[in-house]
Amino acid sequence: MIDRVVLQSATRQLELLQSGAISIPELVEAHIEQIERLNPRLNVYADFDAERARREGRRLAEWKGARGPLHGLPVSIKSSIATAGMKCEMGSLLHAGDVPREDAPVVARMRAAGALILGTTNCPEFLMAYESANLLHGRVANPWDLERSPGGSSGGESAGIAAGLSACGLGSDSGGSVRVPAHFTGICSLKPTPGRVPGRGHLPPCVGPFSTLGAMGPMARTMEDVALLFRVLSGQDGCDPASPPVTLRERTREELRATPIGFFEDDGLAPVTAETRAAVQAAARALGEAGFRVEPFRPQTLERLRKLWWTFFVQCGAMFYAPEIRGREEHLSPIFREFLGMAAEAAPLTAAELLNAWAELDALRSKTLEELRRYPVLLCPVASVAAFRHGERAWTIEGQTVEYLDAWRYTQWFNTLAAPAAVVPVGRSAEGLPIGVQVAARPFEDETALGVAAVVDAAFGYRPPALAE
Repeated sequence: MIDRVVLQSATRQLELLQSGAISIPELVEAHIEQIERLNPRLNVYADFDAERARREGRRLAEWKGARGPLHGLPVSIKSSIATAGMKCEMGSLLHAGDVPREDAPVVARMRAAGALILGTTNCPEFLMAYESANLLHGRVANPWDLERSPGGSSGGESAGIAAGLSACGLGSDSGGSVRVPAHFTGICSLKPTPGRVPGRGHLPPCVGPFSTLGAMGPMARTMEDVALLFRVLSGQDGCDPASPPVTLRERTREELRATPIGFFEDDGLAPVTAETRAAVQAAARALGEAGFRVEPFRPQTLERLRKLWWTFFVQCGAMFYAPEIRGREEHLSPIFREFLGMAAEAAPLTAAELLNAWAELDALRSKTLEELRRYPVLLCPVASVAAFRHGERAWTIEGQTVEYLDAWRYTQWFNTLAAPAAVVPVGRSAEGLPIGVQVAARPFEDETALGVAAVVDAAFGYRPPALAE
């Protein structure tokens, strides 16, 4: 049982701890063994210390006070979220050795709930890629196929959770960065409405347009685990101007069934693989069989949302980094240079263009929300393809070439919209790779997205990669 426990859901691991079937030190040791066996091949962790984890396990085992809902659970944190005493370097040589003195509020909430933080996980430099590689810690491999990427930018998190190197964890998402990795590795995740899970303490800060695009989100092997983390982490942060005073609002199955769901298999511009279409169809059937009303529907604003995402994520993102990297270009990783090259393809934004884009963002969000009155929940793909080989940047689907950033447009819309979106593993590619589907809801309806996604997860669910067993 101890050998297999690391591949159980976080909820199940907590049940085993609470029943006394396994002790906290035993659970920690099981994770250490899995990390020592697989991390040399996967390169998940940017900072991991086995003795530190053992000491924390003993401390939690001896704890005499009240025990929180995550007491003794081994978790991981993306290395772009301030975690006191652990390296949080954003995958950049420019931040080599950076160790925060204070936790981000979400990390503090994890600790207060009793979680045992194993370490911080690898990511692409400055988070600006869908492939997790950098000059500081190297490249993360996908446990389903070591020659493929686990996605980005929360690729270390997704690979580690999929392979049992942590029970669950926390990533961040400004353009699909918890959802694409979940899709690539066969796990679950949620990009919340920005601020529902406080974003303060993220590196770099979620400010300006990134306070709309960006959110920290839970990642785990089941939607039950994702929902547990959301309950622990959500709630207003009084020092975060983007954190709203919205309390948890659990949805009953009857309330969820009363919510019409619109589904679409592609956006009419970027094709998806046949297996991706099949996964969306299978999820729609499962929801229909569970009593939901699921009908074909595709919003008309998707391409405009994607173009605005490009403006804010790519162009404004490069502008934000420009002062820090000026004169230090030789220290930048190829993957970040690639991002800068994409940004340089467009002319620099003028003040008027930026102002107009900001105004258009509000107007377009309003128009999209008007469309979503009819179908408050959307079911759609996560991406055009399953996990790609390291370095791949274009794919031919249905005779059409799909370029790198276009393949992930299915997640980018919901960053621009500031809407919650969950990912659940459903299908398999021709090569046997995981394929997820995406469940999105209106802003602040995170519990609705979680509830509908849980129904899909119950019909399909996590399977461990052979490497992990």
